[in-house]
Amino acid sequence: MAKYRKLSRTSSQRKALLRNQVTNLLYHGRIVTTEAKAKEVQKIAEGIIAMAVREKDNFDEVTVQAKVARKDKDGKRVKEVVDGKKVTVYDTVEKKIKKDQPSRLHARREMLKVLYPVKSAGKTKKEIKEVDMPKMLFEEIAPKYADRNGGYTRIVKIGTRKGDGALEVVLELV
Repeated sequence: MAKYRKLSRTSSQRKALLRNQVTNLLYHGRIVTTEAKAKEVQKIAEGIIAMAVREKDNFDEVTVQAKVARKDKDGKRVKEVVDGKKVTVYDTVEKKIKKDQPSRLHARREMLKVLYPVKSAGKTKKEIKEVDMPKMLFEEIAPKYADRNGGYTRIVKIGTRKGDGALEVVLELV
């Protein structure tokens, strides 16, 4: 018995297809695809979600000091003259950040091997933002499944495709 389906593609095409579908499933919550592809995507997605659930609380809260540019009422940086040059004035601010434990950092990097970068929708270039998928997994998806032992996705058959008669399914997060 084979370990995986080849999906009539070369290895690089297959890897790209599966990465794309896993990323879209986790970002949107559901995708429509063929049954064979859905079963392969389901394996990968379940593993990533299980990793996120396992490592969701594995971080330390650390207080750090950061330099932040002082701004005026218009939101522009305040500058003052020092030795004949204009220099930006900085204030020291304390911030609390989450520092990953080594196992969570490893999980984050393993997720980034599979997931593609996602850009949120927007009408202008300024509105388009880069979405941090591992952060989304740890903070939004993992808490929903914390009390669940696997079975994070569901496959629902919706019928055959008109063009080639392939069985289509909806793959969704439970």
